Amino acid sequence: MGTQTNPQDTDMPGEIDFSGGQRGKFFKPGAQINTPVYLDAEVQKYLSARAQAKGIDIASLVNSLLKKDIELIEAAK
Repeated sequence: MGTQTNPQDTDMPGEIDFSGGQRGKFFKPGAQINTPVYLDAEVQKYLSARAQAKGIDIASLVNSLLKKDIELIEAAK
């Protein structure tokens, strides 16, 4: 791997010194990672309106809907 960089790219230097880095510094065993989910614009608009009408946040509404879908899928097995 070379150290050549695009002369117009000023975001990163050609070389970075990682000699003081620590492997696993931010690793947390058993940490739970929440997966981001990106909704289509029209879906988000609809769900946001429904959540607001119910007085709940959109995450709660989406989780509720997905749990119901999971129950239906499992019942159909």
